[in-house]
Amino acid sequence: MSTLAELLADHTGLPGESVDHLQLVVAEWQLLADLSFADFLMWVPVEEGADAFVCVSQVRPTTAPTAHPEDVVGARFTNEEHPQLIRAMREGRICREEEPHWYRDLPMRREAIPVRLGDSVIAVLSRETNLATPRVPSPLEIAYLGSAADLCQMIADGTFPSPGAATDVHTSPRVGDGLVRVDQGGTVVFASPNGQSAYHRMGYESDLVGARLVPLTRSLVRDPFDATDVAHRIRDAIDGKPGTRTEVESRRGAVVLFRALPLRPAGRAAGALVLVRDVTEVKRRDRALMSKDATIREIHHRVKNNLQTVAALLRLQSRRTHSDEAQQALTESVRRVSSIAMVHEALSMSVDEKVDLDTLFDKVLPMVGEVATAESHVRVSRTGSFGIVAAELATPLVMVVAELVQNAVGHAFSAGRNGRVEIVVERSARWLDVLVRDDGKGLPAGFSLERANGLGLQIARTLVESELRGSLSLRGIREDDTTAGGAPMGEDGVKRTGTEAAIRIPLSRRT
Repeated sequence: MSTLAELLADHTGLPGESVDHLQLVVAEWQLLADLSFADFLMWVPVEEGADAFVCVSQVRPTTAPTAHPEDVVGARFTNEEHPQLIRAMREGRICREEEPHWYRDLPMRREAIPVRLGDSVIAVLSRETNLATPRVPSPLEIAYLGSAADLCQMIADGTFPSPGAATDVHTSPRVGDGLVRVDQGGTVVFASPNGQSAYHRMGYESDLVGARLVPLTRSLVRDPFDATDVAHRIRDAIDGKPGTRTEVESRRGAVVLFRALPLRPAGRAAGALVLVRDVTEVKRRDRALMSKDATIREIHHRVKNNLQTVAALLRLQSRRTHSDEAQQALTESVRRVSSIAMVHEALSMSVDEKVDLDTLFDKVLPMVGEVATAESHVRVSRTGSFGIVAAELATPLVMVVAELVQNAVGHAFSAGRNGRVEIVVERSARWLDVLVRDDGKGLPAGFSLERANGLGLQIARTLVESELRGSLSLRGIREDDTTAGGAPMGEDGVKRTGTEAAIRIPLSRRT
């Protein structure tokens, strides 16, 4: 099954920032589906420019019958089939059908909700409610639908979800776990039965409706620091600040997860939602899993230590070697082994086998500069962001970029000449493009990457093609200049001004 990122890569040209925002929406929209008693479909306009939308993700409610028992992901709708999609996209507002829509013998109500990022609408959510089963408008349903309407309006406003409030979708409390709604003053106006039960297990026996939630919650938590923390989170949500998940233990021993969400449709303060979940039993099982995760991180830590030992031995051997060629080879091996060690060091501190490459390269690039020739003074800089990548991508990518930078530092500049090596990164839904550009003397005449016998280039080319499934190319940067006094000119009458290595790596497995 294709992931959201892969479908966006296949059908759109959205930039990385837009892809990240849509993934945040998908991480949060189970909450919307459950509050709405409706299915949600995410639609994006197809890249070819046709007046059509493709469905890239789908979620069903756990609180009501689904309107789409079949998988809709990958389906295309034209403007005639679903006119609200294009209207919501163009007008930037929620558009509703006046009459119920019949789909495969099921009556449903459809609404189109624009997904705004900054000043642009980047996608549309379709909220589709199954009308075949009549529902009695109970207080719970009224409270759920009101909260869903506020959150949907915030999506159209571009204020939900907030990047600063990213949370783990697998462990955050859900609607069915327990929901409490408070008004602008912090007074409870609705509590679901499970929300009421969670507070009962924490030690509060009375009805929550009408209670002041912030001081009440503070009084039930055992640890005073945790009590202050959860109280501040609820208060911040009421004041309109993004909420995050927190876990507390009550005075009675119950462990409860809290998450507070601000409600500000159209910029108007409307209180907050507080999701609660009793995880007392789950917490006991988590301790066993945490022990396993700690073991995996310890393995990465030991691998890192072993690689650092190997690097130290190679460094010691290079100091005892009198051959300049052998000493250079050993020094380059030290750098390569140390780069791999840094990846394992990052993994030893990660809980999900992912690496923040920007932080990692900030450590690797100075190390490349240390092994540069003493006669040259080269400045290495980076523009753009690599982002967070999976572990299997991190090691070869770090090796490739380090080899290309080292190749530029070591071969592009004459002795005594200052220079600059720039790494330019662009990341989209489909591709990761990396340019390693220098302002040195350029490529020699007749250079061919396929026939290059340098070990660094061979390593880079092999890793790009076999491990990263990408492409690597090198070209000389040339600038027309027939009047540059004293500047060395090539046979073709242009001044050589540097070299550019281009890496293109697919982020979609099907690219």
